[in-house]
Amino acid sequence: MDLLDWHRGRLSSRRLAVLVKHMPRDSATTQQLHGESAEWGVTNYLLAAAVDHLAAANWMFASVNTDEDSDPPEPPVPVPRPGDEASAEEPANPPEAPSPSDLARFFS
Repeated sequence: MDLLDWHRGRLSSRRLAVLVKHMPRDSATTQQLHGESAEWGVTNYLLAAAVDHLAAANWMFASVNTDEDSDPPEPPVPVPRPGDEASAEEPANPPEAPSPSDLARFFS
């Protein structure tokens, strides 16, 4: 497709807009407009959520099943997502993790 066809009158503005709007995710234009988030689809977001939930569940299990004398395990770090620069950086005031006894009391 020659984009000069729009200038020559052989390609309507509506058709050109439809072509640009429905470009594939790996096109240079879509990458420039949307950045890294253009590469992420619903499947990627669901997989990242599943990984985060599994890591949280494993962390809770390890926290409940450790001795109170030993240091509690570090809470999991979420999978970074595109457009979420705050998750890539360490939070200024991270929330305090619950103790193993708090988790055991919650799940009892």
